Amino acid sequence: MTENSPSESNARRPAGTAANDPLGPDPSLLIVDDDVPFLRRLARAMESRGFTVDIAASVAEGIAKSKTAPPKYAVIDLRLGDGNGLDVIEAIRERRDDTKIVVLTGYGNIATAVTAVKLGALDYLSKPADADDVFNALTQRPGEKAEVPENPMSADRVRWEHIQRVYENCDRNVSETARRLNMHRRTLQRILAKRAPK
Repeated sequence: MTENSPSESNARRPAGTAANDPLGPDPSLLIVDDDVPFLRRLARAMESRGFTVDIAASVAEGIAKSKTAPPKYAVIDLRLGDGNGLDVIEAIRERRDDTKIVVLTGYGNIATAVTAVKLGALDYLSKPADADDVFNALTQRPGEKAEVPENPMSADRVRWEHIQRVYENCDRNVSETARRLNMHRRTLQRILAKRAPK
């Protein structure tokens, strides 16, 4: 993480040649997430897998770090306290076109995740993401497809994802979302207030 010097991070890095090292010669990774405990846990897990990790807890900090030292790898939460993670992706892309980016979404916000992929993200993962899933997504080869999950989404989760997508497309306007879904406004508010079903 930022507290460590590059030499300390590299000292812990598993030995390997460029041919068998999935990270290649530049293991720099920027993680942007405003859930600080999750951010620190993921940073430690990624360091243990060989990355040289820098962290940011806001869009502003993520953009600033992307301008100073655009990373080879990035993991970016889409919904941050001071704005949208898409702005960090754009800042990285302005300076580096080979960065492998994975976006995280904790709200089933598939529409925004799809936009992130169009901007050049490799993949998107639902939070809380497992460190192995993040590592596999970052190191997948071009054209590789993620494995189909053993447990597909439940019907309740698919419905919830659809409601979230329409809600985002309506710029988070509850009345307009309810109208488009042909749903009572109070019913929609109750659904939006609940956690995502499994």
